[in-house]
Amino acid sequence: MKGINLKYLLTYLIIMLCLFLGSSCLLPPIDTSPPSSPPPTSTVTPIDPDWTPPSPESNTLVLPNFADVVAEVKPSVVAINTEVITYDIFNRPFKQEGAGSGWIIDEDGIIVTNSHVVEGAKAITVTLADGRTFPVETVRTDPLTDLAVVKINAQNLPAANVGDSSKLRICDPVIAIGNPLGLGISAKPGWVSRLGVSLQISSGQTLYDLIETDAPINPGNSGGALVNMSQEVIGITSVKISMVGVEGMGYAISINQAMPIIEELVQKGYVIRPWLGVVLRSVDQWLASRYDLAVNKGAFITEVASGSPADKAGIEPGDVITEFAGEEITTAEELIQAIHSCQIGQRVEIIFWRGDAQNTTYAILAESPPP
Repeated sequence: MKGINLKYLLTYLIIMLCLFLGSSCLLPPIDTSPPSSPPPTSTVTPIDPDWTPPSPESNTLVLPNFADVVAEVKPSVVAINTEVITYDIFNRPFKQEGAGSGWIIDEDGIIVTNSHVVEGAKAITVTLADGRTFPVETVRTDPLTDLAVVKINAQNLPAANVGDSSKLRICDPVIAIGNPLGLGISAKPGWVSRLGVSLQISSGQTLYDLIETDAPINPGNSGGALVNMSQEVIGITSVKISMVGVEGMGYAISINQAMPIIEELVQKGYVIRPWLGVVLRSVDQWLASRYDLAVNKGAFITEVASGSPADKAGIEPGDVITEFAGEEITTAEELIQAIHSCQIGQRVEIIFWRGDAQNTTYAILAESPPP
């Protein structure tokens, strides 16, 4: 009897340790699947429909050292703390705290961060560099690009200058300013290692036009500012590769890639994209065997939204799309990118397999429904 109890106790402790490490160290997965059906009405309200994003600074002054840059930009960087309700293995709810970063883009309390920093949070607070803390009143996210905008009730804040990431060069000096480990705002200098990087961060989710840097990016830095020597934000720190033997591979979303998304989040409350209305999964060997598919690559349809363009085109769950708008499709991710590269209202040709038969249909892409 004692041996059995000890066995269960050890199993329980191992499970709890895995849950703790998994929740503390992994980037939360980002669900890019479209909703199963569009909501009948939108409840999303814009933060400010007349807002215009700041233009890239024409500042040609390069400050002499890192300390001067940090002194200028640090007041614009904030710490973000979150509370998420989660459940233990006995389905008992408990609060889990998280920490991230953000930066002030508008003096009237508009702050940029990562979607995964605030995703699912029941309570969010922002702490400014001067120590003041504000509850977040509005949250708008775009999980596909891992970007978010939050709004606090504050005015006359020190907004950061926005730069032009297209002017970056490999080996340009940069500084990552954020809230690593939730310990407060700090700065880490480094260099630009690569530009225009694409990085898959979860199944079916890829971030594009990333800036690779060796400036240390740790948990809590997400959503913070990557700045150049002209004290301008040129990137939003987002993710790093954490593997044994891998050092100095952190990534920031380039500001040029982020600004159109930020603008839509502020002005409309969500990002409008072309929409087909399907939930996807990449075809692999297991999936092809499980469903006895006639092809071993493509985008497998798991769900079709009622009344969506795909539904009207006759697409059904179980179909495999292998060509879209003239482009070969080998994965779900490729189909998502192909859809987003089209225009709302565009008529596209879709080649798909149903059973052993190849079929062709046409769909008119619609506007993505609000979240």
